Amino acid sequence: MSAASLDAILTAARERVAELQSRRAELERGAAAAPAPRPFGAALHGPIVGVIAEVKRRSPSAGEIRTGLDPVVLAAAYARGGAVAISVLTDPVHFGGSLDDLRRVAAAVPIPVLRKDFILDELQILEAREAGASAVLLIARALDTVRLRLLARAAAGLGLGTLIEVHTEAELDAALAVEPTAVGVNSRDLATFAVDLGVAERLLGAVPAAVPAVGESGIEARGDVERLAAAGADLVLVGTAVARADDPGAAVRDLTGIPRHPRGHRG
Repeated sequence: MSAASLDAILTAARERVAELQSRRAELERGAAAAPAPRPFGAALHGPIVGVIAEVKRRSPSAGEIRTGLDPVVLAAAYARGGAVAISVLTDPVHFGGSLDDLRRVAAAVPIPVLRKDFILDELQILEAREAGASAVLLIARALDTVRLRLLARAAAGLGLGTLIEVHTEAELDAALAVEPTAVGVNSRDLATFAVDLGVAERLLGAVPAAVPAVGESGIEARGDVERLAAAGADLVLVGTAVARADDPGAAVRDLTGIPRHPRGHRG
């Protein structure tokens, strides 16, 4: 993925935010009236590596992933397969998602749902809360430290968890400073779209033991989960490999049951 492509994704996100400005009062009312979200943090603990399975139609790197995807059918299969949470991509331009996908999935499954998008403004967090999300993804690379803190506080104020995604040591420091519900270490470099599981192996061990650590991207098979578990991953977020599988529920099940490895305190 070129820097220009990342810029294009962020530009599209800013345009969507601009369109939301006139709806602030409506979104605030909707968020206030929404049922209490399922606790995200409670789903992240346990003796085995948890699988967060993603509803994902396409991506800039993989192209079309699952034609005719029904988000509810897919999410239900993931839940039956043992996923501890569902991630729903809501970016419409580059990933083919929508807020309606999030709303439908959150209403249909008994486990927490994460809104995965390029979130740049509190209005998008209000959208997520109104649609039934339990948590939002915040990408450290897309946000300066002040904005990251503001958005993390906004999410917490609405009762939502935060999964803060990092790719470098500096981004990890910024993420930990805002007390995330969990830290996601992305093996994919958003500047190049190259995947290197070695990045996750290096950074996962630097996440304090008290903070759930999620390995993201490049996870294709059980061996990848075992590799990241050995590096200290408490959970993995898996999209393409399970979304395109003939039997998504079985694909998720194949990634479960791997014991967690203790991770030392950072210092």
